[in-house]
Amino acid sequence: MANIVFLDRKSLGSDLDLGRFQELGNITEYDFSTSDEIPERVKDADIIITNKCQMNENTLGEAKKVKAVCVTATGVNNLDIPYLEGAGIHWHNVAGYSTDSVAQHTLALVLYLYEHLPYYDEYVKSGAYAGDTLFTHFERPFCELTGKTWGIVGLGAIGRRTAQIASSFGCRVVYYSTSGVERKEDYPSVSWDELLETSDIITIHAPLNEKTKDLFGREAFKKMKKSALLVNVGRGPILVEKDLAEAIDTGEIAAAGLDVLEKEPMVKDSPFLSMKHKERILITPHIAWASLEARKRLMDIIYQQVKEELELH
Repeated sequence: MANIVFLDRKSLGSDLDLGRFQELGNITEYDFSTSDEIPERVKDADIIITNKCQMNENTLGEAKKVKAVCVTATGVNNLDIPYLEGAGIHWHNVAGYSTDSVAQHTLALVLYLYEHLPYYDEYVKSGAYAGDTLFTHFERPFCELTGKTWGIVGLGAIGRRTAQIASSFGCRVVYYSTSGVERKEDYPSVSWDELLETSDIITIHAPLNEKTKDLFGREAFKKMKKSALLVNVGRGPILVEKDLAEAIDTGEIAAAGLDVLEKEPMVKDSPFLSMKHKERILITPHIAWASLEARKRLMDIIYQQVKEELELH
């Protein structure tokens, strides 16, 4: 039987049952794998399944039986594709499985910050509401989404789904194309400066490449509204973290919600950990993609990829 190796099984969640993969071959699972550990772990593998492990000549050079690498994600930054193709190793990624999950999380970040929910939650749980004199308390005023301009950076599948949700709340949706390619869309395309200067909310859904790296830095934050909210569910290095922390602390922009960081997990000297106004930022640990339904869809696709690869040989 074929040898199927999961190199970072824990990244899929312990709540997923992957028992059906045993129908396809001998399964070996590792919670995590370092680049130094990979060569020994894959030396007899026919199929490798991984999320973030580096797949290149250093890690796969001795894996003479490997037929395919399946990435449990859309991004393939961890694959040395020229090496894999030169070595005759097929590679697969998975697109589209997390569109609804990421769009939903985007909205959650926006609403949590836009309505100052951390403040109101703490106000009630601290006991202050129990001893107050009025039935209501709105020390932190908030606005309706209706009529606000929601700027999308990267109008792919997730950006488009987010745009639909924003529109349903009555927002005026505009987008900025990071690729520069103009397509017929349901929403107007605007220039970079117009997006920054007119958007009340900006959400980032773009891939990381030479055009998007450090796209949001000091100069961009200066052009944004002081009341603006920024959300990044794309890739961490699209914004400069030090500049963002400073922009929030000085009131250059109102708040930010992040699901991705420059380095993951977060580094101990992250500028976000030393902010004066941590209540103005919400950070989740790269979970937007990971709803139960999305992970099930992901592994349904991976299962079919592995099955088809084994049927080829």
